[in-house]
Amino acid sequence: MGEPVLRRRSYLKSLKMHRKRPLILLGIIVVILAIFIVKTANVYPFLFQLIFNQGVNLKQTSDSRINVLLLGIGGGNHDGPNLTDTVIFASLDQKNNKVTLVSIPRDLWVPDLTMGVKKINGAYADGGLVEAEAAVSQITGQNIDYGIRLDFSGFVKAVDEIGGLDINVDNTFDDYQYPIDGKEADPCGHTEQELQALAITPDNQLPQVFPCRYLHVHFEKGLQHMDGTTALEFVRSRHASQEVEASDFARSKRQEKVIAAFKSKVLSAQTLLNPGKIISLYATLKGSIDTDIQQNDFDDFIRLAEKMRNAKIQSVVIDQGDDSVQRAGLLINPPLTSDYNYAWTLIPRVGNGNFSEIKNYVSCEITKGNCLVSAKPQN
Repeated sequence: MGEPVLRRRSYLKSLKMHRKRPLILLGIIVVILAIFIVKTANVYPFLFQLIFNQGVNLKQTSDSRINVLLLGIGGGNHDGPNLTDTVIFASLDQKNNKVTLVSIPRDLWVPDLTMGVKKINGAYADGGLVEAEAAVSQITGQNIDYGIRLDFSGFVKAVDEIGGLDINVDNTFDDYQYPIDGKEADPCGHTEQELQALAITPDNQLPQVFPCRYLHVHFEKGLQHMDGTTALEFVRSRHASQEVEASDFARSKRQEKVIAAFKSKVLSAQTLLNPGKIISLYATLKGSIDTDIQQNDFDDFIRLAEKMRNAKIQSVVIDQGDDSVQRAGLLINPPLTSDYNYAWTLIPRVGNGNFSEIKNYVSCEITKGNCLVSAKPQN
């Protein structure tokens, strides 16, 4: 009897150990994961906070809005590398799940700026994010919580990093005056004497006179898959030969499409659930961005973006209006005088430096949306 009992006890002990093995294995995995998480938290605090801290703790207005200034610059060999080609005021309304994008034309004259040609596109070049944010705050009447400046090369790399964007192009258009970076002042074989005579060449004849400075970009109506370079051409194009796409208003709509597509792609499962992709995207953008967002706030912005994944995006532009569709504008083009350093510029229709109408319009768009500009100036 003794031997069978011992065998039974040995069998039961073996069975218990067999049952414990998955638990032991699970324990080992948990310990390994714990060590990995701790090490990841030290090496990549951004990812650690993104995964384990679910709150959003950012500066915001009393009604839960976060205001961000988005700037796009040429950078690199581009002519005027720190002049902002794109100026967008973005108001993120968490309560109503709405994003309002306000495009400000780069030629808007701001008298309080310190440089000689006081256009808004020179504010960043002159005083960095501090001066650019102060100027846009003066124009819109809104506080700026955060600022982000991205150069074109960073935009191209980021779009390529996420596999390109699918954009629905509203209208077929051509632009024969798309500038080639670094070629803005290329003489294209002309002599110094010829260049002096060509200084008064009308804009629409520049591609024929200086063919080495420009590209012909073409977009077909319909859904298009765009790599980074193509997406940049789509949002930067300013001289479409088709009138419907030649205005700042149309350009603003194209920027809205690209921003929405980029947001959707970055917040897709294939990106968010891929730590390697996030790290790679961060590394790609890091060298191309200037921002006053602190590194420990990056995860909050991603969570905010995820929270507002399906937010309604409305895009508006501060411009001269469009007579062809009887749409009034808030700006006018003043004569070329010494008051504006003989530069082509835009000023508020109610008077140089008077941004009261613009402030009221921006406030209306943020709080209500779909606001109309009156045919007559409202002082």
